[in-house]
Amino acid sequence: QLHSDQDKGDGSLKYILSGDGAGDLFIINENTGDIQATRRLDREEKPVYILRAQAINRRTGRPVEPESEFIIKIHDINDNEPMFTKDIYNASIPEMSDVGTFVVQVTATDADDPTYGNSAKVVYSILQGQPYFSVESETGIVKTALLNMDRENREQYQVVIQAKDMGGQMGGLSGTTTVNITLTDVNDNPPRFPQSTYQFRAPESMPLDSPVGRIKANDADVDENAEIEYSITEGDGYDMFGITTDKDTQEGIITVKKALDFENKNLYILKVEAANTHVDPRFLYLGPFKDSATVRIQVEDVDEPPMFSRPAYIMEVKEDVPMNSIIGTVTAQDPDAAKNPVKYSVDRHTDMDRVFNINSGNGSIFTSKPLDRETLLWHNITVIAAETNNPKQSSRVPVFIKVLDVNDNAPEFPMFYETFVCENAKAEQLIQTLSAVDKDDSYSGHQFSFSLAPEAASSSNFTLQDNRDNTAGIFTRKIRYNRHEMTTYFLPVVISDNDYPIQSSTETVTIRVCACDHRGKMLSCNAEALIHPTGLSTGALIAILLCIIILLVTVVLFAALRRQRKKEPLIISKEDIRDNIVSYNDEGGGEEDTQAFDIGTLRNPEAIDDNKLRRDIVPETLFMPRRTATARDNTDVRDFINQRLKENDTDPTAPPYDSLATYAYEGNGSVAESLSSLESVTTDGDQDYDYLSDWGPRFKKLADMYGAMDSDKDS
Repeated sequence: QLHSDQDKGDGSLKYILSGDGAGDLFIINENTGDIQATRRLDREEKPVYILRAQAINRRTGRPVEPESEFIIKIHDINDNEPMFTKDIYNASIPEMSDVGTFVVQVTATDADDPTYGNSAKVVYSILQGQPYFSVESETGIVKTALLNMDRENREQYQVVIQAKDMGGQMGGLSGTTTVNITLTDVNDNPPRFPQSTYQFRAPESMPLDSPVGRIKANDADVDENAEIEYSITEGDGYDMFGITTDKDTQEGIITVKKALDFENKNLYILKVEAANTHVDPRFLYLGPFKDSATVRIQVEDVDEPPMFSRPAYIMEVKEDVPMNSIIGTVTAQDPDAAKNPVKYSVDRHTDMDRVFNINSGNGSIFTSKPLDRETLLWHNITVIAAETNNPKQSSRVPVFIKVLDVNDNAPEFPMFYETFVCENAKAEQLIQTLSAVDKDDSYSGHQFSFSLAPEAASSSNFTLQDNRDNTAGIFTRKIRYNRHEMTTYFLPVVISDNDYPIQSSTETVTIRVCACDHRGKMLSCNAEALIHPTGLSTGALIAILLCIIILLVTVVLFAALRRQRKKEPLIISKEDIRDNIVSYNDEGGGEEDTQAFDIGTLRNPEAIDDNKLRRDIVPETLFMPRRTATARDNTDVRDFINQRLKENDTDPTAPPYDSLATYAYEGNGSVAESLSSLESVTTDGDQDYDYLSDWGPRFKKLADMYGAMDSDKDS
């Protein structure tokens, strides 16, 4: 309660309050000065409030005393239970840990005032998890409480820890949390085979590295602590079999290392050991971390193919050996107890030329064709051995045949030698150096000798000097040469080798005589191929190209003229029946059809009638055909053309532009007159064609034709 000395109880003063929570959390009676809290206070929310109070005159509003400040402190009570920092703790420790091994530390906090009483004093205890774990009451550290906890027996533990305030006394508040503890694995269990003996069967034809069987030793540990390595420690099959570890299943896989043979040995006994790869020295006292078992492998008999005495054969033969000569023998036999006979043959896919053959009974290989080392040095063939009773049982072996060299090839030039000599050459001048090659093989190196052929040694214009290093030089013998007298010299050279038997050959060197400058550089030769490359010059190519262009232009112009000639005239009129051109527009029925047109008009133009129209169709023209004067028998060509030209110029029916007018004038002067057979049909009398024979050989064919017709009529 606030009270002012100036307060006389007459209600003239008014108390007001300001500061933390004034008007909200704290209110004051303005008449009496009593201060009250409107709701329950929480120290954990705000432990101290600072307020200011003042008494003022109600009437004037002026303070009657200076403002006073006072502090309200909230006294703590135990109204908050301890709270853990985590709802659930997770921890892990290795199995077989010692007692007191640290597991995890839990922490709980109390919101109450730690300086006032025991409200915030927290004590830890374990509610669940004994006797395996314990907790320190003041620090909250969880430790192991039991020795040799085994993960293989139990892996997960759930521990409940309680935190209680008031120092753990009666009436204190508490909170709990859960700690999940996992035991991690250590290698405390050795591998163990579930049985002491294993038995497997393997056919003797089993390929190498094939699995025979699987065995497995059990290990209660996990991950790397359960990894096992298998090995064969002893037994009569120590070198015949091997064992590997399957990393996924930790099984031991027994495989075949060497070929099995039932006839030699049909039972193998092995001792297999399984050991951990990661051993923990702390647990060696539990015993050796390995185990062993016995494996018995029974080999089963199968029908095997013949087996060669060697995996491959290498033979040598000289290239000059006669055909059918034996060069070697292969041997194979049936490994089975029956010892079936074997038949030999050559795989012809490896000897397509059939150079070799084999004796099917004893395996002797002999040649069937001549050999040539220079053509093929090695022959790689395959020999097949099959059982006679069961040909399906067969085996193969490679045979490598090397052809040995004999001196059967003469040395020769490595290239065609063609050189030149200058007309102004001096005597004893080197013009060409020669070398040689030999297809034969020489173990000590080739040694060639060069010499001129006997027929050229004395009469040659050149000399040959052997350099004794497998080369030779050609030198001039005289001072000058004349290409007009001799353009080309052919110099025969004999080349011999130093092997046995000695082989020699005669090669030819071509020497051309050429004109040279004072430095010896060739200027011209009769053989232009020596100095000019083969091909056409630039001028020749340009000339050929121009010819092609001119030819193309000519073809284009010719095609254009042909197209222009084929163009139709400007006027095509069906009604234009001037002169002797008549358009009928029908095919007709041939010579026997006389209804479509008057054949007599064509035979004799003078027989045209003014009013005579076509008899088979209705006339199409509006104008009557104009009368054209017939030409007199002796009318001159010039007069006839002038007359027709005048008629066309004065014709009112002619078109107002240029048109084509046909005059159809045969002219006079022919002794034989008209040769047309059209006019002759109009005469009733028979014609006499004997005069055709008097006209010469050009009319002989025509005379024979009409003479034959007369003879037919007479007969």
